[in-house]
Amino acid sequence: MSTQASPAYRRIAEAVERDIVAGRLKAGEPLGTEAALVAQFGVNRSTVREGIRLLEHSGLVRRDSSRRLWVERPRTERLVSSMRRALVLHEVTFRELYEAAMALQLATIEAAVEHATAADIRALEDNIAATETHLHDAARLARLDGEFHALVGRASHNRVLQLAREPSEMLVVASSEIVLSKLKEAPARLLHAHRMYVDAIRRRDREAARLWARRHLDDWKRGFQRAGNDLGRPIDRIYLESR
Repeated sequence: MSTQASPAYRRIAEAVERDIVAGRLKAGEPLGTEAALVAQFGVNRSTVREGIRLLEHSGLVRRDSSRRLWVERPRTERLVSSMRRALVLHEVTFRELYEAAMALQLATIEAAVEHATAADIRALEDNIAATETHLHDAARLARLDGEFHALVGRASHNRVLQLAREPSEMLVVASSEIVLSKLKEAPARLLHAHRMYVDAIRRRDREAARLWARRHLDDWKRGFQRAGNDLGRPIDRIYLESR
């Protein structure tokens, strides 16, 4: 059974994307006019415009005020937003989120121990100072927890790890808020774990860092269960029902 060919506009977008990924077209370079693309691909102008619209939506191409087309590097926020929507639509469960977070956190904390700078450590300490002043505000505390782990990701100086963890971060923050709002001991335990993270990074102690990453995530998991949640239910649904 034969499959239907992709529409012409999609094939144009895919061809341009291949050239960008392969480095034949680089960010900041002109893509060319619509007329040039019409001649290059042998299609009409409306087909080219549809292809360009796809490229603009993916963040690979932009138009300037004169309507000229330029190659762009996609913004991280756009990529993260698309992946986050995919996680929600696929109804990922807390168990899946926990298992992925564990793998990513261990890799990230090891890299942070190896590569963190003095400025990275100061940023983490500033976050802890802010956390100390918001221990009775679950929503704010959950956001600060997300920021803390984003800072650990930045301290890894590994963009692959940072991009890998960011799409699920909003789901982690949502589930953390549930735990922090329902268990009175949770804020203090979170703060202590963060302090131990920073201490291990400062001392370049890989084993201590791994130990506290595991403890912190296991504490999150146990807290989620103690708050009355099923590990097998979709995170987004659990969060909405708790509001």
